[in-house]
Amino acid sequence: MSYDDPKTLVSTDWLAKHIKDPDLRILDASWYLPAMGRDAKAEYEAGHIPGARFFDIDDVSDQRSTLPHMVPPIEKFMSRLRAMGVGDGHQVVVYDGAGVFSAARVWWLFRLMGQDNIAVLDGGLPKWQAEGREIEDLPPVIRDRHMTVRRQAHLVRDVTQVSSASKLRDHEIIDARAPGRFRGEEPEPREGMRAGHIPGAKNVHYAFLQNGDGTMKDPAGLKAAFEAAGVDLGMPAITSCGSGVTASILNLALEVIGKRDHSLYDGSWSEWGQFPTLPVATGED
Repeated sequence: MSYDDPKTLVSTDWLAKHIKDPDLRILDASWYLPAMGRDAKAEYEAGHIPGARFFDIDDVSDQRSTLPHMVPPIEKFMSRLRAMGVGDGHQVVVYDGAGVFSAARVWWLFRLMGQDNIAVLDGGLPKWQAEGREIEDLPPVIRDRHMTVRRQAHLVRDVTQVSSASKLRDHEIIDARAPGRFRGEEPEPREGMRAGHIPGAKNVHYAFLQNGDGTMKDPAGLKAAFEAAGVDLGMPAITSCGSGVTASILNLALEVIGKRDHSLYDGSWSEWGQFPTLPVATGED
């Protein structure tokens, strides 16, 4: 049974039904770690869902920061989206080439900017193509539209706020990285990073929230995955990962199960792991 909610997740069937809607905008937000050996922009140009615009996560970011793809200034977000022809009154569907991976980051970024009419395509481009649906290599037709931004500051956390939450244990800090990285048993992909996790954090690897075909589990399955990791869903949540991308998959899952008091640590381990003054835990602690 597919899950269709234009504010969180929509199925490939839903998108196929609505793809001709005049106020629908589709974004290809594919992004990959260097070790994956994939070129997101080249793949988009070779073939994408009809009408999709390419959303470059590294470009639509605060490039004044030394940390990767941090939240962009409001003005930059507005101008980049306007250049894509995405604005007020549009229903946005965002997807990526890995299933549900980087698309969730763009979903969260839109929510941070006060735009709620956005959903992630469940299963992404792999599921769309596996079903034999149409792709094209044509550039989209862009029609300018203004976007109004109302930043929702409660959806993002900085290192000071996360450090306080770690000490006071008044939030659940949920880490989306693989268990080996969380426990400090595997090296970080970025140089200069210490191994381990934020003290008090719980580990819910984003893959634990997905089915074998790359789609998200149903709400009951998502809730069970958090509870299996010891997450108290009655507490406000802060998500984290390596650089703020896969953490957003946790935010998406929390939203799907009806939990609203969640935020994302934008600097994530790229920030926390490089400062020797911040405490690090290893193992399951």
